[in-house]
Amino acid sequence: MVQWRKLFSFDGQDRRHFHDEIAGLLPTSRDRHPPSPIPSREVTKVALRLKHQLEVVIPCELEEWKITKAHSNVITPKVVKTAKSAGGEEYKACVVYCLLVVNKWFKRQALAELWDSDLHEVRAVAAEVIAKQIIEDEEDIQYLLEEVLVKRYSVLIDGKDSMPANAIERAVDLHAVRVIGSSGYQKCINYLWRGWLIQDDDDPSRFIDYENKTNTNYWSHFDPDRMRVPAYQNTLQIFISLTYLALYTVAINTVNPTGDVDVIEALLYFFTLGFILDEISKFWKVGRYYLSFWNVFNSTLYALLTISFVTRMIALSHDYNSDTRLRYNALSYNFLAFSAPMFWLRLMLYLDSFKFFGAMLVVLKVMMRESIIFFALLLVVLIGFLQAFIGMDQVDNNLTATGFIIKMMLAAILQSPEFDEWDNFAPPFGLILYYLFTFIVMVVLLNVLIALYNSAYEDITGNSDDEYMALVAQKTMQFVRAPDENVFIAPFNLIELFLLIIPFEWWMDTYRYERLNNYVMGVIYSPLLLITAAIETKEAHKVKRNRKRGEEDEDTIEEWEQLAVECDFEGEGWTKKVEDTKPDIETDAAIVEIRELKERIKELKQIVEGIKANGS
Repeated sequence: MVQWRKLFSFDGQDRRHFHDEIAGLLPTSRDRHPPSPIPSREVTKVALRLKHQLEVVIPCELEEWKITKAHSNVITPKVVKTAKSAGGEEYKACVVYCLLVVNKWFKRQALAELWDSDLHEVRAVAAEVIAKQIIEDEEDIQYLLEEVLVKRYSVLIDGKDSMPANAIERAVDLHAVRVIGSSGYQKCINYLWRGWLIQDDDDPSRFIDYENKTNTNYWSHFDPDRMRVPAYQNTLQIFISLTYLALYTVAINTVNPTGDVDVIEALLYFFTLGFILDEISKFWKVGRYYLSFWNVFNSTLYALLTISFVTRMIALSHDYNSDTRLRYNALSYNFLAFSAPMFWLRLMLYLDSFKFFGAMLVVLKVMMRESIIFFALLLVVLIGFLQAFIGMDQVDNNLTATGFIIKMMLAAILQSPEFDEWDNFAPPFGLILYYLFTFIVMVVLLNVLIALYNSAYEDITGNSDDEYMALVAQKTMQFVRAPDENVFIAPFNLIELFLLIIPFEWWMDTYRYERLNNYVMGVIYSPLLLITAAIETKEAHKVKRNRKRGEEDEDTIEEWEQLAVECDFEGEGWTKKVEDTKPDIETDAAIVEIRELKERIKELKQIVEGIKANGS
């Protein structure tokens, strides 16, 4: 972790480059990454070669299914092979990254050249399809993970190197669900999530295998540094969130009429302070690009709790059992009770790693994005009609019905209009205008919103598996992309700030300070580390057994594999029988029949020629 006092800084040009990379992820400073292992000029040339290839392969608009279908006659094995050779032997590792860069270029070109947007969109899809096939065709897993997917590369933008990024990050940023759904990509995400692939402390541009993956010694896994593992951080965040909810539930159900703050409420506000400082720290480091729906949601919750705390302190400043104290105490509890729905909804942020919640969150996210169109139209309509009603109200130079107007307009939006109330409001214009407003809102705009929601729901549910994998990949990269050297998850960040950074960091040498951090983390996280060490020891035994069998590290023996070694399909003749009867799925049935007809015509032609020869 860049320590709290070490903040990210970007000039105007850097921010523009930086904006292309974030896409909802927590980014890292340019200074944290060394230069691209391949010169950015060469990486850009590889990307330009691939762009030229796709422009030649897809010269005109095609239907997307012709690109994405299995055994496509557009993205053929020869096309994939040519794309794979774009970097030659020296720069072949960056080809997948370059295809994702090309994907972004074509999407930008589609926005810039609307007359050819469909063509550029299809080419962008083709770049994804080729990248996915290259990943799935790669047999050297070690090379795929460490060189192709997680090594960071840069391209030239305005004569300057872009922020180094790897194919994993690029795919998440671009929401390239086809690439994310490939087997090699998912294997890499799984390794990152489980902590089997970690960032090299000596060279941050490299990711290496966890050195103790096959170490069966229990205490070698009892290491505070293992709290960098995304799976462990996620588990701890879920536990802290449930504890936070439990504290709130107890606090709201044990009201103190006198206004005193008990231990449960003190812990609740202690947790809240930790979360607030964590949000402020991240926003200070990243800037406005850090803002997202969940940040605003959490900040609103923390603001309500802060108001509740402040009003409670105001209550305590007054005399015992005084009316002012009781009034402020009641107000404090009202703010606390008002935030209850947000406490429960906040759980969704940490449960998205479970498929059911994750898929629903993706649907809700897309629906919220689609609803922006509705609210933009609604805002314009509201302003127009509100101005009309206000104008009618102040005809007599006396504005008296503003509250009534706003209340009635909100009732119409919530589909409960009240027409009788308008009989005495600027008749007949007020009632006619309200009828018109109700029609536009309830019949036109709300149906537009329903149509948008239906479209979003169908799009996501029809591709729910890939969308869920994209969500998990994004969550993993939030932990990996900006790794912490010392992981203090809120509210433990208060311990880091007040007991480590302020008293020790400014004068203690780096080595001793890191040791102190490790000791503190070891104490704080020891209950969790006792469990994770046991899990990793068990996994180490499993990895050793798999390597002895020549299998992948994460391989498990399924029930259909238990007796597979005793079967000799070739010796039994079963293999030949299956090969003789298997259908040709790579070729269309009509083409197969035409080929058979061609062979028969050829045979018939030979027979006719033989008859002619015998007759002569």
